[in-house]
Amino acid sequence: MSAADNGTERSLGQLVATATAEMSALMHDEIALAKAEFRQDAKRAGIGGAAFSVAGALALFALPVLSFAAAYGIHNLGLGLAWSFLIVGGAFLVLAGLLALLAVAKMKKIKKPERSISSAKETAAVLQKAKPHPRVAPVEHPVLESVTRSSV
Repeated sequence: MSAADNGTERSLGQLVATATAEMSALMHDEIALAKAEFRQDAKRAGIGGAAFSVAGALALFALPVLSFAAAYGIHNLGLGLAWSFLIVGGAFLVLAGLLALLAVAKMKKIKKPERSISSAKETAAVLQKAKPHPRVAPVEHPVLESVTRSSV
């Protein structure tokens, strides 16, 4: 790993700087991938949640509508009171059921962020295999002899 571009050797500082920059870029790419996948699923969840909300509202609005249908249905259609309740209430419940089915279909399309998970697992596997190199004693390595240490 000491040989670099154009056949020259890079210093330890350059290697550390390169590794740090590459790790930072990798993490930024991982986060961007996760955001993109979550954005798609959040849109699907929003549509499904809105459909559930509308279905619930229609189911709640069915009760007063059924009451009005009972009052005015006899006069307008000439039907009995029970038939007015059944026709209008049944129509709203069918519509609520269809919206609930749409919501379930949208919610089932939501998946886990597979690419982000697999990419993170690959990164973790690579980092687990990376082992730090043992330090070389200053006597054995002439470059490390010249490095001054600060007492912080």
